Amino acid sequence: MHPSAHADSFCRDKLPPPEAQPEFLFELPALQFGPQLNCAVPLLVDAGPQGRGARRCVLGSDGTAWTYAELLAQASRMAHVLVQDMGLQPGNRVLLRAPNGPWMAAAFFAVMLAGGVAVPTMPLLRARELAVIIDKARVSHALIDMALVDDFEAALSPSSTLTQWRAWGSGGTLALAMASHASAFEPVATASDDVCLLAFTSGTTGVPKATMHYHRDLIAACHCWPAHVLRPQADDVFIGSPPLAFTFGLGGLLLFPMSVGAACVLLDKAGPQQLLEAMARFGATVCVTAPTSYRAMAPGATRARLSTGQGGRLRLCVSAGEALPSATRALWREATGIEIVDGIGATEMLHIFISADAAHARPGATGTVVPGYRACVMDEQGRPLPPGSVGRLAVKGPTGCRYLDDPRQASYVQGGWNYTGDAYLLDADGYFHHQARTDDMIVSAGYNIGAPEVEAALMAHPAVAECAVAGVPDDERGQIVKAWVVLQPGHEAGEALARALQDHVKQQIAPYKYPRAVEFRGALPRTNTGKLQRFVLRDEEKQA
Repeated sequence: MHPSAHADSFCRDKLPPPEAQPEFLFELPALQFGPQLNCAVPLLVDAGPQGRGARRCVLGSDGTAWTYAELLAQASRMAHVLVQDMGLQPGNRVLLRAPNGPWMAAAFFAVMLAGGVAVPTMPLLRARELAVIIDKARVSHALIDMALVDDFEAALSPSSTLTQWRAWGSGGTLALAMASHASAFEPVATASDDVCLLAFTSGTTGVPKATMHYHRDLIAACHCWPAHVLRPQADDVFIGSPPLAFTFGLGGLLLFPMSVGAACVLLDKAGPQQLLEAMARFGATVCVTAPTSYRAMAPGATRARLSTGQGGRLRLCVSAGEALPSATRALWREATGIEIVDGIGATEMLHIFISADAAHARPGATGTVVPGYRACVMDEQGRPLPPGSVGRLAVKGPTGCRYLDDPRQASYVQGGWNYTGDAYLLDADGYFHHQARTDDMIVSAGYNIGAPEVEAALMAHPAVAECAVAGVPDDERGQIVKAWVVLQPGHEAGEALARALQDHVKQQIAPYKYPRAVEFRGALPRTNTGKLQRFVLRDEEKQA
């Protein structure tokens, strides 16, 4: 490791030991990093010398539109507040709590400039969840949106390590404090392997973990998937729904566009209808969201509205966060003429490591390994399986898993590989096909059944708006396949429709995979990032 610029050594002290970390690969020319790197410098500070200072950078729902130079000035003033008014020392953890927007972007870069460690949090988190994060990360400072102050204050206890915070928005004092500081700030000369981000997992398994990322990791992510698969341009306008507190959103909506001088639209509310309207309003060219959002937007999305209509310039659509059903891909392509760019990433890996561009997309396949990474399908003993076999996905590259003081490091990293918890199949052409989360594989009467495959079959039925599939205990078969289904408007739940859905699945995939139980629901349990929580459904079934 390089000499750290952190006066507060908490993060380095809590890193997994070297032997417990994955092997890191820096095989691309762009991934050769020196001993010092502050990620804010190439992404923002250098924007002026590169002639990007006057270009649009971050656009907000409220009409705020900052250029690169204006974002740098705001972040610099905020960094002065952190250091001079709030006593931030390099290495201190700073909680960020806000919906997406220009001020959230400025707060993130202020922490980077000052050499702090950003701890972004989902806006929907409540006091109890925030208290766990503050305690685990030993957070000392916070920058928040005044609209979210109630749960934040409720999370603070008399013994809390968090003693310094400022808020923007109505009633907040941050803007006034910033006004008394200069618009330039000398970035702290952090080491390339100084931690700059503690990203908490979104909790699909119930217990969040803090993943530790270096300054070099954020820049490495910009040089891999976006550079080789997405290939953004300086005149692109990015838009989407994932929160900046989610690494899918941080990369796709802020870091990646800024790495090429493009603009990003940061919406404080990005439901399907709001996202559709904003795409046309801002002339978005790249959309980043989850499969469920594309499916919900499809009925209102047309080529005329988004691609060739007044202000419509949409050309690229990115899906990640959960498996993309073939039916959703086809539905979106039929509505807009645009092939979705699919990908799988992980908070532990920072961003996408398997993907395919629109020209090379294949139905049912996530894609091929992204340049800069390697991936294998392994058996239970960590041996590579031949093409056509289902096994555990293992990945390594310039980024990888470093949990903050967590015994689960030993499960995620084995033999130098990152095991993402996904079951995959690699075909003869090098395409990876998602089968299930490894904990979502259903074993019924000796058959292995992947929950996402059954979900994809159900989603092809016109009555189904959303669905989830999991294995539930059964005395005779060990487990049976059960489906929880949310219906499209105009369809009536009942035994007749349940039988129709079962018959439909039998026609789509092998009959033994059909759901032997079907339950209709008004909504499905999801994380704050929109990921399906099948474990909640399984737990409910056990308690029934």
